[in-house]
Amino acid sequence: MAEAPLPAIRSLPSWLLGRAAARGRALVAEALAAQGMKMWHHVVLSAVRDLAPVAQADLGRGIGLDPKDLVGVLNDLQAAGLVVRAPDPRDRRKNAVSLTDEGAGLLTRCEKAAREANDALLAPLSAAERDQFMTLLIRISGTDR
Repeated sequence: MAEAPLPAIRSLPSWLLGRAAARGRALVAEALAAQGMKMWHHVVLSAVRDLAPVAQADLGRGIGLDPKDLVGVLNDLQAAGLVVRAPDPRDRRKNAVSLTDEGAGLLTRCEKAAREANDALLAPLSAAERDQFMTLLIRISGTDR
């Protein structure tokens, strides 16, 4: 079924960015699923690798994930042997999270899969266009790599 004609909406940069983002998320989610991972699991593993050992509360704040949701993700990751939670060496009242060797290996595979999915998303662009596109996305997104 063809999409209804909405030229005023479809010409908005915000609409086009939303469509591109949805396509990108779908490609990455599919690539991660092939590794047995979900998006938030991948985000948490990546953040734990970058911050470890990291207090569970700091991890949640750092990635913007609700504490209840973070507990569920960490429970999944710990049950799979990908992370460990232990008393935080800086504050024994808190749990600190670290990657296991298995978690680090899976994260490496997931990062490769996510890069390949993003390459597929940007395949219509030349290398120069990709660089320019990324520069422009950073500028308009309000983020600072």
